[in-house]
Formats: sequence, structure tokens, C-alpha cells
Amino acid sequence: MTINRLRAIALGGPGLPAHESLLAEGWGLIAAAHADGVAYLRGTGAEHHIVALHDRPAHGIVSVDFAADDRSAVDALQRSLAARGVRVTAPAALTTPGGGYGFALHDPDGRRLRVLCDVARHADTADHDDHPRKLSHVVLNTPQMDVVKDFFCDVLGFKISDWSEDQMVFLRCNSDHHCVALNRLGHASLNHVAFEMRSIHAYMRGIGRMKAKGFATDWGPGRHGPGNNPFAYFALPTGFVFEFTAELQQVGPDHKPQVWQRVPHLSDLWGTAGPPTPAMRAAMAGRPDPNQA
Repeated sequence: MTINRLRAIALGGPGLPAHESLLAEGWGLIAAAHADGVAYLRGTGAEHHIVALHDRPAHGIVSVDFAADDRSAVDALQRSLAARGVRVTAPAALTTPGGGYGFALHDPDGRRLRVLCDVARHADTADHDDHPRKLSHVVLNTPQMDVVKDFFCDVLGFKISDWSEDQMVFLRCNSDHHCVALNRLGHASLNHVAFEMRSIHAYMRGIGRMKAKGFATDWGPGRHGPGNNPFAYFALPTGFVFEFTAELQQVGPDHKPQVWQRVPHLSDLWGTAGPPTPAMRAAMAGRPDPNQA
């Protein structure tokens, strides 16, 4: 598989970089760089940054960034996609903080995806072990889930890990149960972004840190069936839903997808969270994505 992990997400919205302090002091991210009005935030792991905050007229995804091993892998994938008629840019060096090399493409919903390599990396930040380590996954709302699923699997090489009835499908590009999930909805938007904590202790410390900043969980803590991961969701003033998680299920090549029923005891194995509130569901539905480049 050419794409080997989820790297980062770039988000846009009116005055969004002004929320950097909340994401640093409460959520636990670390400032990595500032350039051209964009705030770049890292986790405690090796990625140069895992979130970029852009000041844009409308809320939405600027790009979802994936990683490939090296330039030859990037070039080969770009040529393969171009030959299949996918709209792609030419591979090029990046001039944004962290540098790197890669290209951009658009999925069937018009979202901008990027496949990158050679982006600068950090040493793990061991003195912040109760802060987010990396992006765990992104969940994307889509009005054409089957078409987008086929694009990720048949064109980009992702694998199906599990289904949540016919409402969600969980996709992987490595041993993590999912780094992308698709949720069937009437419009394309960002459902939420999940951040991996190093342990259950770190996960609970993150919840406590947000509580100390005046932000109670909007859904959670609980533990999902598909992926077997704990969850704690927050509808933040950024206009987006962020999640703390940990211990995402690891799967091997022999993993067989199953269809999970959408029932309370499987949506939350611990039985601690209850169902999401109407306000949480509305926040996860998000605004129709403006496909900002």
C-alpha cells in the first residue's frame, strides 16, 4: 500500500488561528510554526504538525494529508492516479513549514487530499506524555458513501475494516483499525477529528485538562464497538468536533470486516456515555464543506 498513514489535517474558518491557545493549553497540542497567517500545531509524536489552522471565509477542510514512504512512491501513485483520470497536481517540493514533497488530488466529494513524503519530523516529546500523540482518524460525512468508499479502496488502496450497518464504513491504510471513516449524510462535511493519546491515563488526563478549562465532554467518556477505542467528543469554539481516543484496535492482513449493529451497547461498550445529544449530532453533521483549496 503506497499511502501508509494519516499525517495531518488543515482546517479553515473565520479567525480560526486565534483558537491556537485553546488547542495548546487545553487540548494539548504544541506550536510547531507560524507562516502566512497559518498556525501549525504538532502532537508529542514525530509528525512536524498534525493540525494547521487557516483563516478562511467558511468553515471546512483545507486538506487531509497522508504520507507515503518516499519520492518514488509519491511519483508512482501520482502517475497511476493521472492514468485513471483522477485530477491531480504535479508532484513538487513544499514551501510550507516542515517542507516535504508531494501532490494534491480531490476525492469524489471534492475534498482536497494530499500525499506527501520527506516532511520534517520531530523527536517524541516525552515530557508531554498526557497530550495527544498523533491524529488517530478523521470521519468524513458524505452524500455518496459507496462512491467515496470505492475511491479510497479501489483507487487509493485503503482496506475496509468494519461497517456500522449501512451508515458508516471504517477504512485503514496500515494496522490501525481506521484512519478514515465515512458517514452517510446529505452533504459533504467534516464529522470529527480524533487525536490519539498514549494511554487510557493520558486520555482521562486530557478530559480533565479540558474540564479545568471549562469544557465538559459533549459525548463520552465511552468505548466504541468498531475499533474498540475509548471516545470523548468536544464541540469546540473552533466550529469543529474534536475527539480524544486511545488504544485503537490493531488489525492484520487476515482481518475480516464485520457489520456492527447500531445499538447502544455496541456504540458504547462501557455503557457510560449514553447516546449523543441532538446538539452533538448537529455539530458532527457540520456545515457543507466549501472545498477550500
